[in-house]
Amino acid sequence: MSATALIVIDAQESFRHRPFFTEEGLAAYVDRQQALIDGARANGTPVVQIFHVADSGAFAEASGFVTTLAPLRIEPDAVFRKRRHSALVGTGLDVWLAANDIRHLIISGIRTEQCCETTARHASDLGYAVSFVSEATLTFPMTDAAGRLWSAAEIRSRTELVLSGRFARIATVAEALADPKEEIAA
Repeated sequence: MSATALIVIDAQESFRHRPFFTEEGLAAYVDRQQALIDGARANGTPVVQIFHVADSGAFAEASGFVTTLAPLRIEPDAVFRKRRHSALVGTGLDVWLAANDIRHLIISGIRTEQCCETTARHASDLGYAVSFVSEATLTFPMTDAAGRLWSAAEIRSRTELVLSGRFARIATVAEALADPKEEIAA
């Protein structure tokens, strides 16, 4: 096993059933996410799939939407379900990482500024090296309290700004796959 693992967070059909879902950026995300999954598989990096679950709605197991976002293809080494923003809270992921001597996480998935960013920050605080592959994350426009609409690109840029050099190295798919073990300075 590699000392690195690819974490694919919440890349699930549930999002298609939320009112904020838009196809904008979806094709590019799927392309980059699939390239990251395929590259990790090719270089022997374990792939971990995380699903967000809730008691009701589109994220409830009973909804039938807690499945891999089409058309992504993923054959994970491990699958975890979470009820919080961080994939490291109450899932057993931390136990699996320790049991497999994983010290470096490559973060990808949906939503850039929520579960992906929260997991990256939490992992960094726990001592993991983190590569955040923002081109393999997806988010949706949001309106702030003052009424300003933030585009997905602006949200992604903001996430890169606050994570870079503090909690993670920002990496492209190619960079994450070329040197997946590169550590960041804490």
